[in-house]
Amino acid sequence: MNLEKYVDPLPIPQIMKTDDDIDGVPFYKMTMSQFKQKLHRDLPPTTVWGFEGTYPGPTFDLVENQPIKVQWINKLPSKHLLPVDTTIHGAGPDQPRVRTVIHLHGGVVKPESDGYPEAWFTRDYQQVGPYFVQKIYDYPNMQRPATMWYHAHALGITRLNVYAGIVGLYFIRSEDEEAYNLPRGSYEIPLLIQDKSFKEDGSLYYPSQPEEPIPEVDPSIIPDFFGDTILVNGKVWPYLEVEPRKYRFKMVNGSNARFYRMRLSSGQPFYQIGTGGGFLEKPVKVCEIILAPAQRADVIIDFSREWGQKIILTNDAPTSFPNGTAPDPETTGQIMQFNVCLPLSKRDFSVIPCCLSSIEWLKEEQADRVRNLPLVRTLDQYGRPKLLLDGKVWDDPISEEPKLDSTEIWTLINLTNATHPIHVHLVHFQILDRQPFDASYYEETGEIKTTGPPIPPELNERGWIDTVRANPGEITRIIMRFTPFSGLYVWHCHLMEHEDWEMMRPYMVINHTHSDKHPLYYKKNLHEKHEKIKTHKAVFR
Repeated sequence: MNLEKYVDPLPIPQIMKTDDDIDGVPFYKMTMSQFKQKLHRDLPPTTVWGFEGTYPGPTFDLVENQPIKVQWINKLPSKHLLPVDTTIHGAGPDQPRVRTVIHLHGGVVKPESDGYPEAWFTRDYQQVGPYFVQKIYDYPNMQRPATMWYHAHALGITRLNVYAGIVGLYFIRSEDEEAYNLPRGSYEIPLLIQDKSFKEDGSLYYPSQPEEPIPEVDPSIIPDFFGDTILVNGKVWPYLEVEPRKYRFKMVNGSNARFYRMRLSSGQPFYQIGTGGGFLEKPVKVCEIILAPAQRADVIIDFSREWGQKIILTNDAPTSFPNGTAPDPETTGQIMQFNVCLPLSKRDFSVIPCCLSSIEWLKEEQADRVRNLPLVRTLDQYGRPKLLLDGKVWDDPISEEPKLDSTEIWTLINLTNATHPIHVHLVHFQILDRQPFDASYYEETGEIKTTGPPIPPELNERGWIDTVRANPGEITRIIMRFTPFSGLYVWHCHLMEHEDWEMMRPYMVINHTHSDKHPLYYKKNLHEKHEKIKTHKAVFR
């Protein structure tokens, strides 16, 4: 559909507020429902899903160490907006078509509040998944201040629920952030970027078949979804009128599979001050920013010398990344427009600080264990591509069981032809390096033979992150400490079609002291887990 660009102003998601509390802890109720919303001037209102009657949902804007409680309430209809493939794990014909569970991406939380993919529930909790369902989630916010986001995470339909609109932003701020004198207030803007496609009637379009249809399966999952239209904060190709001064932008890639390699058409730089894990040690001046799905960037753009300019935030990331088709420069090659047309309302005293934070760097010699974890491509029984972590599917026995407070290096060995954004729940980690290797030799022998020197992470990757780009033909080494909670979590590719189709694995943080105190804390493998859960009723707190 050919829609005119830059006719709608950029909307800013509302800030979620509450007057309720439980034992002195702020308590929020977030209701998911179906409604219509105008996504472009020339589109009829589109039926979407969202929170509190808006897509994207309200933003949580919180201060570090201030815990909150959230009840995620499902008021969605029983019929899904989009085609559900019942041949993939967790979405079988015996499961409800509409199920939800919410994951706070980047949150350091106990397992029962993490949004485990099988801890789903239907409307009004009428039916719950094969795992223990938490009715009220606890978010302690005892972590580095950072730009995060929350989104749907139910097994087998994450790609559909997020695409339908079950997504929102979550910010944790430092108590002394004002001391940095960064742009703030109306000069701090969130940018949640997603791609979608529309039918002529304005409804969302999501393919029911891959390019080469699968007659035996209808509807069928597709390898990756790439929409033909870019939305920011729920509006198609919006514009933002700005003053000639510095602005801070908190960017989130909320797309299913599309990467963004962003530049400014004016040729000016970004000053990146943070990643998904919080502030960098010092700002990094870059001409482009690459965001894989789920990655975030905290940046400052200085418009002070751009009066009268209309600046396009562009994108030239191929689909799939990095070796696929270049985006159309007239459509998906553009994201939004900055119109430097507002008079300066007051003098700009904000700064780009020379120093931002102190980072504890993990060293290789601290590692208690090194794991080699290949990312592999296989075919399913219908000939569809299926990507796997360590050659295992979701229901295989758990193979990653780090001990509480231990440090591990995970070597991601990418044997596929695309970059996979790998996300590990609970922890933040650091990139040690990337290095080219001989994939054929590895497939023959199981041994890594490198073909070039290690490549250190880019300057704007040198901090804490929770999602890493594992590139094809490279091994990517990350180091992390498994703390402060034990229990059952997951790690997965954040290309949502991949995670829905087996590229997700559970892992267990073992705390031998408390391993028998809660059903979340001890499962030798998933087969045992499933059998034990059948004997329990869902637990509501």
